[in-house]
Amino acid sequence: MSFAPVYKYVSDAEVVDLIRARNAAGKDAEPEFVLVDVRDDDFEGGNVPGAKNVPSHKFQEEVDELVKSSANVPKVIFSCALSQSRAPKAARIYSEARSEKPPADGTKEQEILVLRGGFVEWQAKYRNDPALVEKYDKEAWDARYY
Repeated sequence: MSFAPVYKYVSDAEVVDLIRARNAAGKDAEPEFVLVDVRDDDFEGGNVPGAKNVPSHKFQEEVDELVKSSANVPKVIFSCALSQSRAPKAARIYSEARSEKPPADGTKEQEILVLRGGFVEWQAKYRNDPALVEKYDKEAWDARYY
């Protein structure tokens, strides 16, 4: 029996490259990734542009729809505040749901990734870059205790 994680960690620099490539490709290009942010109320105050917020407390009931909607996306990246608990758990649940309902023939292989450092580290590095952080609220972050 193997206890290896079903996901790998991805660095912020790798995600920045993916975002820049997506922006350069334009809206009509096939998506190369989807970023799923599983923060709950702490989603307020900013996020990675284009992130899909699926709060951790609702993740179990929404995972099947996420599996279906992202079936042909090569990379599914999970994030939360620190990517220490909620994002890895969501990545595991997603992987299990995907394996229980195998995608149709022709569906692309998929990498399941977790953003190292989560949005806390992301906003610390990129909060002043509107191409990498949207809806940033300085007051919300000044009030947090991360």
